[in-house]
This record gives sequence, C-alpha cells and structure tokens, in this order.
Amino acid sequence: MVLPSDPDKAVGYLYQELVRDEPRLKLNDLYYEGQQPLQFMAPMLQDELGDRITELVLNWPRLGTRSYLYRLRLIGFRYARPRRAPVGPVTSVPDDDLDDEIWGGWIDNGLVAGSRQGIIEGLINGRWYTIIGGRGDDEDSDGEGLPLITVEHPTQVYSEADPRTRQTAAAVKRWIDDYETQAATLYLPDETRHYRMTSGEWRELPEERDEHGFGVVPVVKWPNEDRLLRPGGTSEFRDVIPLADAANKMATDMMISGEFHAMPRRWVFGMKEDDFVNEVGEALSTWQSIAGRLWATDKKPDEVAAGQFPEADLSNFHNTIKLLAQLAGQMLDLPPHYMSFNTDNPASADGIRASDSRMVARAEDKQVALGEAAKLTMRIWHRSLTGIWDARLRRLEPVWRDPATPTVAQAADAAVKLYQAGIVPLRQTRIKLGFQPAEIDQMEAEDAKAAAADPLADIARQQAGSGADQPDLDGPGTDDEEDDDSGGQA
Repeated sequence: MVLPSDPDKAVGYLYQELVRDEPRLKLNDLYYEGQQPLQFMAPMLQDELGDRITELVLNWPRLGTRSYLYRLRLIGFRYARPRRAPVGPVTSVPDDDLDDEIWGGWIDNGLVAGSRQGIIEGLINGRWYTIIGGRGDDEDSDGEGLPLITVEHPTQVYSEADPRTRQTAAAVKRWIDDYETQAATLYLPDETRHYRMTSGEWRELPEERDEHGFGVVPVVKWPNEDRLLRPGGTSEFRDVIPLADAANKMATDMMISGEFHAMPRRWVFGMKEDDFVNEVGEALSTWQSIAGRLWATDKKPDEVAAGQFPEADLSNFHNTIKLLAQLAGQMLDLPPHYMSFNTDNPASADGIRASDSRMVARAEDKQVALGEAAKLTMRIWHRSLTGIWDARLRRLEPVWRDPATPTVAQAADAAVKLYQAGIVPLRQTRIKLGFQPAEIDQMEAEDAKAAAADPLADIARQQAGSGADQPDLDGPGTDDEEDDDSGGQA
C-alpha cells in the first residue's frame, strides 16, 4: 500500500503499520531479556518436578548485542575538507566553531547516554529513531529555547520513505495522553500535526499544528543492517535465535538428566509402592522416592534385593552445547574467546587481535549507516536552531571510537610514531588517542603557555613533529646506501 497523500489518512496508515510490526519487536525484546517463551519440558514433568528444576536460558542474544554496543561509541564530529572551494555563497561559521556547536548540541540533548540506549534498541529490533522537536525549556544566549532531540523506541515511532528519493516522507509517534486516550503525532516535511483517537477515528487538533517549513521530516531512522527492499532493519541476533532455542533445550535436558541419571540410581526387588512413605506415613511420589533415595521396608532381608546402576555421562550435552555456541559465535562474528572456547595454550595478543578482525569490520560497517543518521539528525537540529540550512554540514562526519581492541600502549606508540614522522599533526594525534575536543583545546592552551615561556623548547617540539631532518650524530660515511659520487663501494 502506498502512503496516502491526505494527512488524515496517512496517520491511520502509519499507525496500522506500527501496530503490525509490534509483535515481532516485542518478541525480540523478550529474547534480549531472556524471557522468551520456552516449551522444552513436558507439562507432566513440570508438575512432577515443581521448582526443583526450571528451564535454563543461555542468553546469547544479550551477549551478541552488548558485544557490539561496546564498540559503537560516538565521540565527536568533524568536517571533511573539500578539494576545492564550494560553488556559491556559504552562510556558515568557521569549522572549529561549528564542531563545538554541533557536539555541544549533542551533549545538551543528553545524546552521549541517549545514543547508547538507542543503539541497544537498534541492535535488538533493527532500528531506532531520533525526533527533532520545537524549542524546549533550555535557553540559548538570546533567551530562546534550544531545539530538542529525543531518542525513540521502534514500538512507538514508525516512518515511511519516499520510493524515489528514499528519504523519509512521513512518520508517526503514538502514546497515551493524560486522558488515557490514544494520541499520535504526524510528522510531515513542512508541518507537524497532532491527533487524538475519538470514537475509533483519528481527529486532528488544529490548534496544535506546527508549520515549521523544514522541507524534511524531523524524524530520523537509525537502521541496523537495513536493505533496499527491507528498510526496517534487522535484529543483530536474528540468526542466533534458533541456535539459542536449541541450546536452551539441551541445557534444560542436561539439568533433568543430572537429577535422573547423573546421580546414583538404585533398584530394588521385593518391595511395593506402598512401602515408600515419609516420616509421617504419607505416600511418596516416584520422583520423590528416586531423588530422595528413601528406601524403607519391614520385610526380611532375604526377601529383598537391591543394587545401583552406574551414573550417566553428561558429556554428550556438553559437546552439543559447545557446538551450538560455536555456531552462534560464527553467526555473530564473535571471537572464539567471547564464547569461552579455551584451548590448552592461551591465545597470544596478536592472535586475539586477528580473531577480532571480522567483528571489527562488522562494527565499522554499522558505523557507516549510524553515522549518516547522526549527520542528518544534527543537520536538522542546526536548521531548527539557526533557521538556515548550512551547506558545510553536508560534509559533517561523526567521529567514532576505534572499534578494535589495541592496548593503550600500542595505540599511543602508533600515534606518536605517526606524529614524529610528520604524517599527522599534533591535534590529529590526540584525536587518535581518544581525547575529547574539550580536552584537546585545553592541551593546546597549555601548549601555548609553554611556548610563550620557553620558545626554544617549542621550536624543538615543532621540528620533532614535522619530521625535520635530525643532525647526523654518527658522522660522515655511515650511510647504508652507496655513495654514487665516490666511485667506490659502501
């Protein structure tokens, strides 16, 4: 079905699409929380065992989700430099001020923590949203409220894209208002409309209409591995769910076998079921008799024969669960040590980094799609703040923390060597070391003070960073290459 052009019909269409997708999203949430429905034990066995044994859940979906969450952390914004000056007038402030302003807007809206919550939902459900709203209570230097950015769950927000441009054409957000009534907000490119459910129909509240004139929908979808014809995104653990179900069943069966077969099982001849009673004479169930190992009779010893079966080996369960864990790790591109596949010899540091390569590449791929969403979010936020579309924000680039796992010493050593070779400047070196923009500004201020106090030390530091030739301390004639002018050999 095509998105209706009539806003009053579009809100109903988007709302139905949101409701239609809700069961799948809620099921994903149950798997992440380890509360998915389990049907591994027969009802009769559950009644017999009671609380002695419960169905065991190995929460691999949570493991996979959090493993990628740790590697997706936005730490700032920067601007790609054009090869030539942009054509036409550019109404913007200098790059350095823009970087501070955009990152400041990100921080002011609590998105350092909010984006973490959103990324979790995106990994679980395939997508999440940010909404850029009107000016809120916080005031800027002119005394006006700053634009708001809120993080939204996919069970509360749904968007539809234009099939030609693939840009968001409309979006809806639903909630329950103060009157316990279904309410919805319809976001369109040039206006925002508010509705309330009345007598089974959506009724607009015209007095609350906001004609912002952005030209774009102020709702941004943050996808996780979306496809051209499946733009809804994909849950990170979608392929792991069947393996997790199988592992949970095997783990539960292992627990049952541990009670029935792994502990000593005794047999007896010459006794009736009535002979098994507790201390007050009440009959025991078969399970209670076996588990409690209560054997009591008043018969003569020569009329009763008893013995014990050998215990069962549970290694078949262990091996099966380990195999399923290996398959789940492959589906999630997790390193083997994440699933605790220990070997006799621990892996070396280089081996661990090599095993991380697929996971790092997958995290970097996610950063591309999430980075586009972050860029669009801050472009709309800046448009709401200033009233203009700044052309330079088209080259805005999110800066992510390195998803690889080098040690601090390795990262510092590599960054310092690049700086000393003159490949990167000092500021870029500090960025690679993970310092925040505010920290770098403070360092540069301290560098300026030190340069004013000791100009010679500053010159030496600049020469070291520029890769300038150092004096030859070994004297002449010690070069490794041949001297062509000497006519001799080295």
